Amino acid sequence: MSKASQPELKQYMEKRHFIQLNGGRKVTGILRGYDPFMNLVLDDAVEEVSTTEKYNIGMV
Repeated sequence: MSKASQPELKQYMEKRHFIQLNGGRKVTGILRGYDPFMNLVLDDAVEEVSTTEKYNIGMV
């Protein structure tokens, strides 16, 4: 079985990004970390439920 390669996300570190998750959830935050399985750590994250509803969710 081959080993998973590390994603090339270093250039995106410490910048704010919009992430669309499975299930239609939308989160904006600053990328602080990641792993080979594409798990992300976002700081100052905000979940956008609708165009008028946004919730601060902190670090996720």
